[in-house]
Amino acid sequence: METSLSLFLASAAVVSLTGVMLPGPLTAATITKGYGDRHAGARIAAGHAVIEIPIIALIYLGFERFVISPRVETAIYLAGGLMLIYLGIRMFRATGKAIGAAGGLPASSLLTGIVITGANPAFYIWWATVGAALVAGAAAFGLTGVILFALVHLPCDLVWSEFLSVGTFESRRWWTKKVQKIVFAVCALILAGFGVWFCLSAFV
Repeated sequence: METSLSLFLASAAVVSLTGVMLPGPLTAATITKGYGDRHAGARIAAGHAVIEIPIIALIYLGFERFVISPRVETAIYLAGGLMLIYLGIRMFRATGKAIGAAGGLPASSLLTGIVITGANPAFYIWWATVGAALVAGAAAFGLTGVILFALVHLPCDLVWSEFLSVGTFESRRWWTKKVQKIVFAVCALILAGFGVWFCLSAFV
């Protein structure tokens, strides 16, 4: 049974949202940045898109086969894991040194989105599997379908990231210094924790 373009795009939006809303390194970074920047989520989503748009184009051209080769997958997990551990340690060490600031991450929220996305192995694996299936479905409607898919998927990242940063910024009035330290420390541990998990995954 053929699927209409509108039905496909609706299902793609649902799948995209479930992927975006899963807690991960980008979530931790967005909450941390959102403490001092109400619209950090939008900027982080823009940085995320800088990596994501070329990935969608490469998958459309058939390059996802290269990403899921065993050696490349191992390298992605190891390199990305080490980067997240490094960022997590930097952020943890900066916790409490400058109250009201998110230490350890790039000063620019846009750059944070680029760095965290680029260092996240799960991002590439998702696009090489679930994402590749979505792009293949979009490609059935031609290049227009792929472009429309991207225009549906990218706002999902934007809406969720902005929701997180605005929520964090608006609630910070109730944060004591101790609460801020705890939240930042937890976010740092999440980054490092995912990094350790990804490094271990490279050898499992």
